[in-house]
Amino acid sequence: MIAQEQRILKYLEKHKGITQLDAYRDLGIVRLASRIFDLKQKGYDIQDEFIEVENRYKEKCRVKRYYLKGN
Repeated sequence: MIAQEQRILKYLEKHKGITQLDAYRDLGIVRLASRIFDLKQKGYDIQDEFIEVENRYKEKCRVKRYYLKGN
């Protein structure tokens, strides 16, 4: 398992989920969706959903949040 995958799994265990912004800001990972795909291929039950957030201009937008099922 590569280091980025390990960091994502630890983050998912500690937090309720991860977004692309979380991955970039907290873990230095730019291609979160690719690492999630790799983890799913390795058998991890990672689910996703769209959530609504506010951007810096106070506009609402939807982003994908990944989470470990059962966590």
